[in-house]
Amino acid sequence: MSEKNDGANRDATKRSARERLQQERERQKARDKRRRTLVVAGAVVGVLGLAAVVGVIAANTGKGDKSAKTGPMAAPSGATGKDALAIQTGKNEAKSTLTVWEDFRCPACKSFEDNYRTTIHDLEAKGLLKVEYHLVTLIDGNMRGSGSLKGANAAACAQDAGKFSAYHDVLFQNQPPETDDAYGKNAKLLELAGKVEGLDTPAFRSCVEDGTHNSWVGKSHEAFIAGKFRGTPTVLLDGKNIFADEANPLTPQKLKERVEGGGKTAPPASASPSASASAAGSGSGGSRSGTKSSPSSAGSGSASGSRAGSGAGSGG
Repeated sequence: MSEKNDGANRDATKRSARERLQQERERQKARDKRRRTLVVAGAVVGVLGLAAVVGVIAANTGKGDKSAKTGPMAAPSGATGKDALAIQTGKNEAKSTLTVWEDFRCPACKSFEDNYRTTIHDLEAKGLLKVEYHLVTLIDGNMRGSGSLKGANAAACAQDAGKFSAYHDVLFQNQPPETDDAYGKNAKLLELAGKVEGLDTPAFRSCVEDGTHNSWVGKSHEAFIAGKFRGTPTVLLDGKNIFADEANPLTPQKLKERVEGGGKTAPPASASPSASASAAGSGSGGSRSGTKSSPSSAGSGSASGSRAGSGAGSGG
């Protein structure tokens, strides 16, 4: 009986072991199945995720910051001068020409405009003076940002619409602090266009948003660098720097007298186009590398403007 019991126990133990082994195999199969399912699911999610990313990339192609786009130079309507890099205001037959290199982010340029604007417009209205504006991106290079470039492009778009002079004045009258790149936002430029009657049109908006004249602005800045001008604003009356004689600085009244006098009291011959132009007393230099203007020089034109330096970028 004992031997029979021992045999039965051994058989039971074997069956139990086989059953446990079978159960373990079933559990392993279940684990393998779950793992395969997870791997497949993960692969599907990965493929779908990749497809989604590719879709987003494709959907946003060409929707980036268009201010950085490059392409053939598109000069604004009526641009004049060498390589059509100047925008002229005033009458063609005017005997005196004021050449102005400006940056819409430059505080010293704003000061010049605020002090001389009325005089310049009066002389233009009398047919005695025409102004050739050259737009520069000096502050973008020195302070970073894109407001100089985008502001200049928007002004060129206004030229296409025959509204340059008015929009040019609005941009300087509403100029943000130098460190605030507000003009780097198209929305701000379009908002200010609302201050000029008839300017805010679909064509103008498209021109601003597409950066139509960005390459032209970049070319203008390259000409500024090539001309070895030391800063903005640089202002030349019939080719001579109006701020070169610091002992006898020009004022709006003196500019008026010189133009109305037919150049009889022209600036000294020593004035050089490469000299740094100076703005009428703003109390603020245009860039960090420039010297600050003196508050006591208001209206005299003796204050230092934005300086061109190693940080000046093309902005194009």
